[in-house]
Amino acid sequence: MDSRRLLRTSATALAAAGLVLSGCSGGSDAAAPRTAAPAPSSASEAPKLKKYYEQRLKWRDCGVEGFQCATLRVPLDYAKPDGEEIELAVSRARATGPGKRLGSLLVNPGGPGGSAVGYLQGYAGIGYPAPVRARYDMVAVDPRGVARSEPVECLTGPQMDAYTQVDQTPDDTAEVNALSAAFKDFAAGCEKKSGMVLPHVSTVEAARDMDVLRAVLGDGKLTYVGASYGTFLGATYAELFPDRVGRLVLDGAMDPSLSALDLNRDQTGGFETAFRAFAADCVRKPDCPLGTGSVAAAGEAMKKFFRDVDARPVPTGESRKLGESLATTGVIAAMYDEGAWPQLREALAQAMGGEGSGLLALADSYYERETDGTYANLMSANAAVNCLDLPPAYRDAAAVEKAVPSFEKASPVFGAGLAWAALNCTYWPTPPTGRPHRITAEGAAPILVVGTTRDPATPYRWARSLAGQLSSGTLLTYEGDGHTAYGRGSDCIDTAINTYLLEGTPPADGKRCS
Repeated sequence: MDSRRLLRTSATALAAAGLVLSGCSGGSDAAAPRTAAPAPSSASEAPKLKKYYEQRLKWRDCGVEGFQCATLRVPLDYAKPDGEEIELAVSRARATGPGKRLGSLLVNPGGPGGSAVGYLQGYAGIGYPAPVRARYDMVAVDPRGVARSEPVECLTGPQMDAYTQVDQTPDDTAEVNALSAAFKDFAAGCEKKSGMVLPHVSTVEAARDMDVLRAVLGDGKLTYVGASYGTFLGATYAELFPDRVGRLVLDGAMDPSLSALDLNRDQTGGFETAFRAFAADCVRKPDCPLGTGSVAAAGEAMKKFFRDVDARPVPTGESRKLGESLATTGVIAAMYDEGAWPQLREALAQAMGGEGSGLLALADSYYERETDGTYANLMSANAAVNCLDLPPAYRDAAAVEKAVPSFEKASPVFGAGLAWAALNCTYWPTPPTGRPHRITAEGAAPILVVGTTRDPATPYRWARSLAGQLSSGTLLTYEGDGHTAYGRGSDCIDTAINTYLLEGTPPADGKRCS
């Protein structure tokens, strides 16, 4: 399987921890619940925002068949709507018919940092079920700080190459210092290149942007499908604007009540669950590079492989060698989609034989690195949003060392690396504006929350928690593997979501599909 097949899931890959060296959704061990800042219930109540709510989009050809593009103007700082403004990239595919048009369906693939416009044009606008595309204009906006919308930039391509290779399981003080220095340099690069926008890429601000777009599109209520981090964005919208909630699908849900330390540790456990599912499948095959014994033995083989490439990186056919950091990223990338398991088996076998190009390709797909050495801004935006949304997981490197055993308990295979990955927000130049808190969205119309039982990035219990927090939440469960559920091959899931989007009727709370 070509590694680019992972593009659809890579944009949703960073839901909580923002993995490996890209870092995490920050958050201290404990924080008091906080309600989001109130939003105006109408443009007339906020005269200074009226020009944004009443703007008209100028649609133009995108250069992509079937899609139009436009630019949405929003304030840089909603507290200062007369100040600087920024421009957000918007795209749409018009409803194809037949049937009465139901309005706009906004989509977001997650991240944070995934390009919603890219997701729309590359998948949702052509791959969502035909009955849904027939009745809705399919719409996406790149959130502020992402892709085409005032993108956060931090490092050059060569600098990113170096950054992604830094040892993320430090064995001594020198390696701890090197990892800390890498995080500090990354943060300093973000501040230098994107200092103006950096304090204003929070999820609350992105949700307010979505409400401006909703109004400009002429929709009285928001209809939305958000995956992974996109569920947090959608839930935040519901908290801010409960009376404007139409049909919201939150697929691969995050739990907004958790601190970053808990989010990262929970997600680490999710990757262990996914790895064990992969290993159980692998050891039944005669060509499994992790052996044909038990799942536990496969886990030990995986850990030994990581130790081996940490000590002796293997060649890849280019200047970058495959060390532990890139190897771990490549394995994690394949956990998002069970369809990538054959590719992972082959890549692991090659790497264990001294040829690391297959795992490097998987890692590059995760990082959205192009063959010319340039990177999309996924990793930069991911850190910028996460470090603003929650306080940092750790005060210093010493706190990570104390936390490592709990991460290794959650995942013997990935625990240490993911514990250290959460250090990046410690050095972030912009103070956080959010806190973990429960979202109830009192007064909202029914909201459909979808969880997958063996989801690696957004553990199933997060979906249960969010559905329980939302006053109108309905839980739909997919008993299976992979990240998110809609459009992944379950007719039961797709039928339930399509019925909700087209008729407004959610499935019975607690419905389970396989």
